Amino acid sequence: MDNFWDIKAREIMQSFTEDKNYEKWKETVLNPWNKKTGYKDKTMENSSAMPVKELYTAGDLPRDASERIGYPGEYPFTRGIYPNMYRGRNWTMRMFSGFGTPDDTNKRLKYLIENGETGLSIAFDMPTLYGYDCDSSRAEGEVGKCGVNVSSLYDMERIFDGIDLSKVSTSMTINAPAAILTAMYFVLAEKKGIPLEKISGTVQADILKEYIAQKEWMYPPETHLRLIRDMLVYSTEHVPKWNYISVSGYHIREAGSSAVQELAFTLADGFYYIEMGINAGLKVDDFAPRTSFFFNSSINFFEEIAKFRAARRIWATVLKEKYHAKNPKSMALKFHTQTSGYTLTWQQPLNNIVRTTIEAMAAVLGGTQSLHTNSYDEAWALPTDDAVKVALRTQQIIAEETGITDVIDPLGGSYYLERLTCEMEIEAYKYFSEIEKMGGILEAVKSGYLQKEIADTSYKKQLKIERGDDIIVGVNKYVDRDEKPINTLKITDVAEKGQINSLENVKKNRDQSKVSRSLEELHKAMEDDRINLMPYIMECVRNYCTLEEISNVGREIFGEWKEPKIY
Repeated sequence: MDNFWDIKAREIMQSFTEDKNYEKWKETVLNPWNKKTGYKDKTMENSSAMPVKELYTAGDLPRDASERIGYPGEYPFTRGIYPNMYRGRNWTMRMFSGFGTPDDTNKRLKYLIENGETGLSIAFDMPTLYGYDCDSSRAEGEVGKCGVNVSSLYDMERIFDGIDLSKVSTSMTINAPAAILTAMYFVLAEKKGIPLEKISGTVQADILKEYIAQKEWMYPPETHLRLIRDMLVYSTEHVPKWNYISVSGYHIREAGSSAVQELAFTLADGFYYIEMGINAGLKVDDFAPRTSFFFNSSINFFEEIAKFRAARRIWATVLKEKYHAKNPKSMALKFHTQTSGYTLTWQQPLNNIVRTTIEAMAAVLGGTQSLHTNSYDEAWALPTDDAVKVALRTQQIIAEETGITDVIDPLGGSYYLERLTCEMEIEAYKYFSEIEKMGGILEAVKSGYLQKEIADTSYKKQLKIERGDDIIVGVNKYVDRDEKPINTLKITDVAEKGQINSLENVKKNRDQSKVSRSLEELHKAMEDDRINLMPYIMECVRNYCTLEEISNVGREIFGEWKEPKIY
């Protein structure tokens, strides 16, 4: 028997018709021309292995195209979630930033704000991402290297020193210890005298994506999912402007997936979180509007734009028809975009400015709500001040000089784009159906199905590059034989030593009895699945319990997790 997803895929497929005029044109005009000029037509496909025709016409549109495309700000939101899109307000320019000590990162954030950044995005280092303090033996050599180190509330206080949390929205890319870092941000707002209902921002917290792609977890999946449930419920009740999760396809794509796989696996994760909220006793319209997404924008221009449009239409359709949402805000998929990291090359790094510009344009034409543009030197290291300024200026030039923002959804109605959007929808629905037949997304992750799909796609892509079927300028074509190293940002061991000394002072000056008591109360609460852990974690944070001390409470109770073998 067909499930919901099979039915939706079939509805779209049955809406297509045959374009007899196109076939006639091929027979009478194109084929004779190719024969005359000696051109031998090639089979072309995009990154999702979808065939790409030489021409698209009105015959490629579905019969109900007007209804599927709709208008901006209206269901199914294909053309954008706001009626006036960038004519009313540009996207938020949110550069992903963080390195060294909290003081180093505070300076970078202020530098970006001075240069026109309109939202903050914090990158954490590897020990923080795994829930270890800077003085852990497992942190040695990694403190501050790929992001800022945070071991306690004191570090969070230093990152945001001199920054008014009531006037900026902050995004934090943290997943395994997301509940702890979120608690730190909430407690920091309290200490600054800012009511929780006035702070806004997003925490990534998408742990399913970690098991699928990025591989940064602390506990078995069920434990992390409980923590997400608790953040969802707490934020819904106490922090109304806080997006409790940013369902992330970015890392799925960076792990080697195709655009369709990124689309399908990300939305499948999102549907799981919707069902989690419903199962926690919330009404879908009470929490779905605070769900946000995070997508990659890669180099295949039209494929990326179609992906963003398909994501909005699928989300709206499923929230309305499957989860019975009534509030249009529940159906309106809002998303942050980051340009691709895997398309950056260390060879001829200035070429990366061009790649990032094209990817940023795809994100804007796809209707993103906020955007990070990668810096040209990031295939070498974390970006320098000069490189990150060029990346920010790229967004500002698109916004201020190109005219792209003058018209709402200027590519809407393009035969190619609309057909591609429909085809990406179909392929995503096929994946949803397959996942459901496996018992749902959690079972699919535990079995390694999604991980293997991505690995297979990545392997095939690499073979194409090595055969020269896929061209990467400066890497396998137009190669410079005498390239020189470029200047890069250097993170020295001074940051690690400084952080360790700072943490020693925190431990020396805190009230140890409060630390012990709050950790014991958290331990008891964790043993009862019915208890929301956020108030207990926030109390630990107030008493300057460290990131690792709080994380270890869960490790002691729930243990760790090893992923399945996929080959």
